[in-house]
Amino acid sequence: MERDETIDGKPVTEEQIAAWSAEAEAGYDVAALKKRGRGRPGRGAEPSQVVALRLTADEIAMLDARAEREGKSRSEVIRDALTFRA
Repeated sequence: MERDETIDGKPVTEEQIAAWSAEAEAGYDVAALKKRGRGRPGRGAEPSQVVALRLTADEIAMLDARAEREGKSRSEVIRDALTFRA
């Protein structure tokens, strides 16, 4: 390798790359991969959509303070605000 690559701070060896290559060439069990539960859990029957939101530094500070006070994430506080206003 030309440069030192790491994963979680551990060096990637030529042996590991060869093993990954052999695994890929042998093919993957798609059903097993789907069972791994990757990604964030769903919030309902339909897929969620990510929405970008621009906030000032003061607004972010207020959002973070409320989230901390209520033991919630930023997203939960924003969703609560939308539900409350609807």
